[in-house]
Amino acid sequence: MDLDIRFGDPVEDAIGDVLVVPMFEGGAWGPGGEWVAEKLPLLEEYLEMSGFVGASGVKTVPAGGELPYTAVVVVGLGEEVSAETLRSAAGRAVKACREFESAVTTLHLVDIDGAAEAVAFGALAGMYKFEAFKSEATPANLESFVFAGEGGGGQDAIGRGIALAKGVFLARDLVNYPAHAKPPEMLATRAAEVAADHGLDIKVYDEHEIIAEGFGGLAAVASGAANPARLVVLEYNPSGASKHLTLVGKGIVFDSGGLSIKPASGMEDMKTDMAGAATVMGAIQAIADLGVNVSVRAIMPFTENVISGNAMRPGDVFTARNGKTVEVLNTDAEGRLILADGLSLAAEGQTDLIVDVATLTGAAKVALGLEVAAVFGTDDSRELVRDAAESAGETLWPMPLHESYRAALDSNVADLKNIGDRWGGAITAALFLREFAGEGEWVHLDIAGPARAAKSSAYTPKGASGFGVRTLVAVAEALAAR
Repeated sequence: MDLDIRFGDPVEDAIGDVLVVPMFEGGAWGPGGEWVAEKLPLLEEYLEMSGFVGASGVKTVPAGGELPYTAVVVVGLGEEVSAETLRSAAGRAVKACREFESAVTTLHLVDIDGAAEAVAFGALAGMYKFEAFKSEATPANLESFVFAGEGGGGQDAIGRGIALAKGVFLARDLVNYPAHAKPPEMLATRAAEVAADHGLDIKVYDEHEIIAEGFGGLAAVASGAANPARLVVLEYNPSGASKHLTLVGKGIVFDSGGLSIKPASGMEDMKTDMAGAATVMGAIQAIADLGVNVSVRAIMPFTENVISGNAMRPGDVFTARNGKTVEVLNTDAEGRLILADGLSLAAEGQTDLIVDVATLTGAAKVALGLEVAAVFGTDDSRELVRDAAESAGETLWPMPLHESYRAALDSNVADLKNIGDRWGGAITAALFLREFAGEGEWVHLDIAGPARAAKSSAYTPKGASGFGVRTLVAVAEALAAR
């Protein structure tokens, strides 16, 4: 996504093929709009006749005359404008500008906090395409998106928006790749590239070390896979950081359900089951790019959950990294098994907060739909993460760790079983994870719904969304500010 985003001359002097200006609901112009209307006397009449009053959407109008642009794109902002409004407006705007080479905008001059960051992120995110497996790529002519006149937070704000977008792109790319093209070894190699490019430390446990180091949950899930498992740990350690954040991401590269096999339709999108790990990798990259003053460790167990003669069976018992034994009653409840090891490793180190991210349960999708993620955890930290998500423009909803449901995880032959009763599946899954998160602050994000977009929106195409990257960056910044 090579889009040049930078500050340029004021709108009266800027040079570009197309000009993007905002309009508020009711027809009131945003920054630059009145100047455009003076240069194009029939513009307002045309917009009124077409029913465009700034509530939402975009309208592209041919320019010319005294206006030094080929066309004007008017973007509706609605009545109440937020950073999320501007992200969406910028995403819609770049789509409208695709046939042009250069665009100039005044969206960043709308008077809200973080305007330039939001516009930069939305513009880049709106340009995202995954075409690695297309025989012919879809061309996009747009090469530059220039902010007319400095404002909205300055160059640092633009840089922040770009860093966040690149982190989201990493997560989207990893999820969008088909399972055959991203075996655990490849994902470990990709993590090593991220480490080299962004000054991170990396440790990769191979299939032999996974067994030797006691990662019994990961070894059990991986036992049926042809491609060997990997456990990847990335670390970001800025000088002088006094706070420590640990991120754990579920990395099931493909989930067939194992011997508790899914129906065919249930497997179609199972390349998405490593979205938690992809989110964690994208987040630590963005945190490093932004220089956030907090130490971060990202733990990502990667494996396939497939069928073979060696696959784990219902009734098998394994020992997790922290020594607890687990009876497997459903091999399709495998994500929590690899997270048990990841969380156990996280709890061993020095950390102020552990956050795990996973496409964990269909129950979370039933409860909250496809746009809202569930958040569980210790009370204060759960609210810190929820507030961070709100500031980042992502939606989490707090869910209870209802204690009476914990008894449903008791096993007759082991310390725990990996499934509870039929109802409250997202809650019992979170209660299972809590057994491995140690005694400190811990938060669990179930992103089963929003990890994958069922349809395209302003700045998120159909497919992998990259949901959670912005939230985790905001969590790191909030922790650093404590």
